[in-house]
Amino acid sequence: MTKFLRIALAALLIGGVASAQTTLTVGVFEPHQDNLERVLDEFYAAHPDIMLEIRTLGFGDHHDLLVTNLATGSGAADVVVIEIGYIARFIAEGGLRDLSVEPFNADQYEDLFVDYAWAQGRSEDGRQVAMPTDIAPGTMFYRRDVLEASGWTIDQVNASMESYIEYGRHLQEMGVFLIANAAQVADGMIRSDIPAGDGIYFAADGTPQLNSERFLQAARVAKTIRDEGLDAQIGAWSSEWFEGFRQGTNATELSGAWLAGHLANWMAPDTAGLWGASVVPGDTMVSWGGSFWAIPTQTPAAKIDAAWELILFLTTNPEIQLAAFRNIDAFPAMPATYDDPMFSEEMAFLGGQPARELWATVAERIPGVLTHQGDIIAEEIWSSALGEILNEGRDIQAALDEAQMLVTRRIR
Repeated sequence: MTKFLRIALAALLIGGVASAQTTLTVGVFEPHQDNLERVLDEFYAAHPDIMLEIRTLGFGDHHDLLVTNLATGSGAADVVVIEIGYIARFIAEGGLRDLSVEPFNADQYEDLFVDYAWAQGRSEDGRQVAMPTDIAPGTMFYRRDVLEASGWTIDQVNASMESYIEYGRHLQEMGVFLIANAAQVADGMIRSDIPAGDGIYFAADGTPQLNSERFLQAARVAKTIRDEGLDAQIGAWSSEWFEGFRQGTNATELSGAWLAGHLANWMAPDTAGLWGASVVPGDTMVSWGGSFWAIPTQTPAAKIDAAWELILFLTTNPEIQLAAFRNIDAFPAMPATYDDPMFSEEMAFLGGQPARELWATVAERIPGVLTHQGDIIAEEIWSSALGEILNEGRDIQAALDEAQMLVTRRIR
């Protein structure tokens, strides 16, 4: 939908500003619209010569339309929000301005953000195509009631991937699955313990890594979980996935910190107090999501300065980042916000646990990993290979050797 926000007109009258007004179109997916509308007064007070026209779509529709708009070179909003899963595609296919060059000079703001979030918006050739706004430090959510009934402690469960699997074996006797889908474990593992300078799928020199030990071990762990019947074999965002949260049939879920808000607000509100949050087993430091602001190359030159002012307002202002945290559970990408009292508050849904402190610690420990233009291809091939391993019983080494070959061919 399209919504005109004319509060700026009042701001013009109050401020007595006589300069010409710039109207920016802003493309967002829910719930970013809600947060943007709540901070509009502050933006207009500082920028009375800019008016925003907000275009809001659902997550999938927003990104599908943006893919089309950038590919055709027309139709995109002047400023857009992008989920991390799409950054690699836009780095590879183009369509977003390089914010590291004039007139933006975004590199001066790098130290404001956690290392890994800044790196995610940067290509291997040094282009900063997007500014981070919120992040998703990886965490393991676990059912407190199931854990208590098992006689285990959370420190025993998350001590290592081996102990995590052993916990799953114990849960079998209780009729409870360890996790909804074993693939989630593998996807977390490939994003952790990445050598400095490398990306998730590619080494620093551009060589694919899909049959490296990191990927092999991730596939082995996931296959053990699947072969032993420890996962429910349920896909994320399915009705069965939601029901598993409500009924407690899945004892854990590996996700970004954002899942706490979803569970509390609409997915499983009746389970308040039954959940806790922990580090991912094996001290796995991983990111599971995040959002960025960017400026399409098709944005008219006359609007570039205004577009950049909006992005700076939303990304480099600690108070605005904290407002997004309060408004839509968007975990801030700025460590300067982590001393705010909000982070030490007890979270009722998580049994009174001050989990935000945990997530802040995780966020600052996740290593920076640059986005490679071939990531979208490699991710697709990895997911297909993992599916063959888990669902068809294919040999791990053979599947990943083939995946390595296919990626190598596709990126030439």
